[in-house]
Amino acid sequence: MTLRAVVRGVGHYLPTRVVDNAEFEATLDTTDEWIRSRSGIERRHFATDDDTTSTMATAAAKAALTDAGLEADDVDAIVLATSTADLTFPSAATMVQAQLGMTRGFAFDVQAVCAGFIYALSNANALIASGQARRVLVIGAETFSKIMDWTDRGTCVLFGDGAGALVLEAQDGAGTAQDRGILATDLNSDGRHRDLLYVDGGVSTGTSGYLRMQGNQVFRHAVEKLASTAHTAMDRAGVTADDVDWIVPHQANIRIIQGTAKKMGVPMDRVVVTVQDHGNTSAASIPLALSVGRDRGQIKEDDLLVTEAIGGGLAWGAVVLRW
Repeated sequence: MTLRAVVRGVGHYLPTRVVDNAEFEATLDTTDEWIRSRSGIERRHFATDDDTTSTMATAAAKAALTDAGLEADDVDAIVLATSTADLTFPSAATMVQAQLGMTRGFAFDVQAVCAGFIYALSNANALIASGQARRVLVIGAETFSKIMDWTDRGTCVLFGDGAGALVLEAQDGAGTAQDRGILATDLNSDGRHRDLLYVDGGVSTGTSGYLRMQGNQVFRHAVEKLASTAHTAMDRAGVTADDVDWIVPHQANIRIIQGTAKKMGVPMDRVVVTVQDHGNTSAASIPLALSVGRDRGQIKEDDLLVTEAIGGGLAWGAVVLRW
């Protein structure tokens, strides 16, 4: 028998403030058509005064726990992927732990920017496979609107805020690709590409900073690296593109999503796409897409999913799982 980390529940949260592309036309040299044609984004959600990364993460976590039919104290650990925690410390994960009323277990943050949820899933899978936890709440949550340079039309129109969460539970499997749960993971990073996507400030520099990105260079790396990591994870799981029911990619840019799917040999009608409604929500992107895809009726039990992401670092990776 093989211990698998199986999805027991899923949920998400989006702020109530919805910002359509047209709102940027008043302050930037841009148009709705320009934004749509280059990114596929039509609207995004921005945090209100009542929203922080931890409160949004808590709302998504509550939805996932309800979906799983569980209470907070049924969970052994929280792994929260974010680059925009409420405070320098403590971790946003421990703040979520308190807001959920969870009085046991442990909680910690993972920071790998847009690849954060892939890293968090891999860490949660390792906790379950090693027997350190039976149930893990895995969350991605971001308030990227707080680190935008509102004069930079190349970045500020692309990002949004939100949160998504999964409850993973240890279950016995046969050790084959037909098992439900996480079947394989692949993680990568290359710090030589730091200047392609970063925030120009931080605690040790004494400034908060804004997000900076060389969009064309990120695009060039993204398609190749995303397809490569997905194939590596699929090889480890013993599956092929023909076996895949859904690709659930990081929702950064429709052209990256299309280019990666083509390189993987998977048609777009087998790709979950939410970028038009959410923009790039960084580490929240994949769990949001998983939750919305399930709610739409696209993702069903026993479907084989490949999910992949790339972000600042550069950091990238993929997870193969059976829903």
